[in-house]
Amino acid sequence: MVALHTGLLVACVLEVWLADRPFLPWLGWPMLVLVLASQGLRWWCIATLGPRWNTRVIVVPGLPLVDRGPYRWLRHPNYVAVVVEGVALPLVHTAWVTALAFTVLNAVLLARFRIPAEERALGLVTRGAP
Repeated sequence: MVALHTGLLVACVLEVWLADRPFLPWLGWPMLVLVLASQGLRWWCIATLGPRWNTRVIVVPGLPLVDRGPYRWLRHPNYVAVVVEGVALPLVHTAWVTALAFTVLNAVLLARFRIPAEERALGLVTRGAP
């Protein structure tokens, strides 16, 4: 995940520079709003989880699932933020190849690996197993 997200940032700059992508106000400004909204959601997730927030899949035995903040409505709200950011950030400056590539690779990573790992870990918590 770290490599993919680092690649997103590098690819945004490279595609704009190498392909001479223009800033299109009708696309760029709404995408910037979505990027800022995704950051707001991410920080809401971090604030809600407090000291539990981590980039790894860790379950602390004995602690209940968090069911407040954005977790009241979504099981994985941080990934909603990541998906929105991955589409919107490159499109701020029309880096559509980066947006498409990141979206596909991120979907595979989330669907095949990360979310199933978290669901398995959370399953242990909801059944009360250590």
